[in-house]
Amino acid sequence: MDALFGVVNIPNVVWIDEDGVIVRPAEPGWPGPTVWPESLRALIAERAKQAAAEPSSGDGPKRLDITRITQGGQDRAAYPDAIRDWARNGAASRYALTPDQVIAASQPRGTDQSAAAAHFELANHLWRTGDRDGAIEHFNETHRLQPDNWTYKRQAWSLIGNERVGGEMGRFSQNPLPGEEAEWPFISSFDADVAALAPGTYYPKTM
Repeated sequence: MDALFGVVNIPNVVWIDEDGVIVRPAEPGWPGPTVWPESLRALIAERAKQAAAEPSSGDGPKRLDITRITQGGQDRAAYPDAIRDWARNGAASRYALTPDQVIAASQPRGTDQSAAAAHFELANHLWRTGDRDGAIEHFNETHRLQPDNWTYKRQAWSLIGNERVGGEMGRFSQNPLPGEEAEWPFISSFDADVAALAPGTYYPKTM
């Protein structure tokens, strides 16, 4: 489903009616105003502090502007109201889409996307069975075939981040550690890829 409907990152929502019919494909959706966990609020604050202290010129890599991912998507306070409207009005809700509209709003799944899904499944199987190098090879092929699929990328980055950092925040370490850039095994990383996006586009606005 992730490749077909464009799951980006939590929180993503798919609306499915009582008959099992999808009436909205995957999109960012929040239960209300965002309340960040303390650990994540601390990370955001630290990133902002580091970015503010970063020189404005030079050829070195810049720290990620966290607003590129925290902004964008739906109106977080109003999204629950859209769900309530659908619950009250069903197919008559202005937020419910027809099957044709759902297909039009979903990402296509051509040959490359299908091959990427196969490589992703194989990579996860190899990782679970202890073939680390084989898994990384297939993860990289997945990222090459479908570079806009954040689910595929973050799964791979998190595995290595957790391996290197561990602890509560290990799974959020999705970049090479300072001084270990040459050892990073992937063709991409979270900060580098998000920095290439226009601010507010990590979570697409669909409503």
